[in-house]
Amino acid sequence: MNAVVLAGGYATRLWPVTRHRPKMLLPVGETTVIDRVLSGLEADDRVEKVFLSTNERFADDFREHIAHAGYEKPRLSVEETTEENEKLGVVGALAQLVDREGVADEDLLVVAGDNLMDFDIAEFIDCFEAREAPTLAAYDVGSREKATSYGLVDLDGEEVVDFQEKPDDPPSTLVSVACYAFPADAVRFEEYLAGDNNPDEPGWFIQWLVDREPVYAFSFDGAWYDIGTADSYLEAVEWALDGGSIVADSATVTGGTVGENVHVMPGATVTNADLERSVVFPGATVADGTVESSLVDSEADVRGHDLSGALVGSHTQLRRE
Repeated sequence: MNAVVLAGGYATRLWPVTRHRPKMLLPVGETTVIDRVLSGLEADDRVEKVFLSTNERFADDFREHIAHAGYEKPRLSVEETTEENEKLGVVGALAQLVDREGVADEDLLVVAGDNLMDFDIAEFIDCFEAREAPTLAAYDVGSREKATSYGLVDLDGEEVVDFQEKPDDPPSTLVSVACYAFPADAVRFEEYLAGDNNPDEPGWFIQWLVDREPVYAFSFDGAWYDIGTADSYLEAVEWALDGGSIVADSATVTGGTVGENVHVMPGATVTNADLERSVVFPGATVADGTVESSLVDSEADVRGHDLSGALVGSHTQLRRE
């Protein structure tokens, strides 16, 4: 089996913090979301090759990250895009990758690099191997409003009998998350695209596939976060820190309070400031104010302000003396 980790998005909803860095490398506790995925694939002997699918803009970031982490399996597979409006769509990128890497005749695991999924990837592979059929991970989001943003899964036992991508009026709250396994004969991306089908979200491909062959679901409890916005990212941080906080050894914190679910990264300086549910990136300065539910990017300088729900870009200066 081979695996593809999807990391080709530009995360425009998290700009300016992700304008020059991939969101998959944002810290979530002591690690990153993509490291949770990569470490699981690295440890499973059934996974032979791991293709990290990204774009030209972020290729060097991932290349450096893989080398620093010491992974052996991951290799970059780069689509020729540098901007959001050049994207091929997820299914389009998958079809291109399968052709480029010559893996059309092998089982394929596809996992999003920006989804925090609270299950062991080995359990998912076990489930797939037991069925020898396309398998997706499914999670109950508990809200019909949230369900409208995802692919809705209708099950008979464990078999998917209906799949609706982003329904306006979902009858339930069980949705597909971005983790799929396909036997070699179900890697039908080119056939799907040849029918002039939607190349973007993988859910459209799953909806198409359900009408053609049996598809099964691996349902899991626990946590799942689709890190697409600042709030969903901070929810993932909150889950990882569980009310605690991380202050790097090389950070300087004097005065004020570091509250719950706060991450102050290396080289940051916090002086007479109260922090809550926020991430302060390397080299940033926060002084004489409050920061709540916010991201303060690298080398930003924030003084004398009370921030809530803010995204402060790198090297930004917000000073009120």
